[in-house]
Amino acid sequence: MEPQAMTAAADAAEHSNFIVHAFQAGGPAMFIIAAVGIATIFLILERFVTLRMLTVDKADFNEHLFGMVLRGDIRQAITYCDSKPSPLTNTLKSGLVQVMNHRPDEEVQVAMDAAVLRDTPRVEGWSTFLAVFGNLATLIGLIGTILGMIKSFKGVSKAGAAEKAAMLSDGISEALHCTAFGLIVAVIAILAYGYFQIRISRILNDVVESSMSLMNLVVANRDKMKE
Repeated sequence: MEPQAMTAAADAAEHSNFIVHAFQAGGPAMFIIAAVGIATIFLILERFVTLRMLTVDKADFNEHLFGMVLRGDIRQAITYCDSKPSPLTNTLKSGLVQVMNHRPDEEVQVAMDAAVLRDTPRVEGWSTFLAVFGNLATLIGLIGTILGMIKSFKGVSKAGAAEKAAMLSDGISEALHCTAFGLIVAVIAILAYGYFQIRISRILNDVVESSMSLMNLVVANRDKMKE
């Protein structure tokens, strides 16, 4: 094995051992923090995949769809929406179905509003729990810190002079490791929460903006709509 490869393997093993040692040094609270961390990572991955599936290129989609509406081909526009299922396309499809059925403008708008309300929970999902996990990780880390300090001073009060330093060191180590790992999980969760809130807002804003544009287009071109 080449020296560089050996050095890299040694560094990786040392890093892995450091994490294991830090986890063990943190005491029982670390298992709860780890569970919160795993739930956070799982939710981040789930939201990332789901939002990617629910997102379409608004500009490109609207360009094609509105062109069909301007030509009065509502059936083709509905079929086009069906080919790209998402909150945006579902909302516009709901309005187009009402247009095809020759319903008044108010019912077209109500249908699209109802579609937005129906799809909003699917877009938001469980993303708000990322903020909960962030706060929870911080609080659990704080509890672990307090328990570590209690353990440290309780042991020192009953130990002999030779053991006091070691017990105090172990207790403080447990407390600080809990604090560190709790904050790491909290930072990841809160950053992810902020990122997903921005993405969710953009998706919903695109839906509302496109529905308003479609409504204006339909009102201005009712006479072109085919049977």
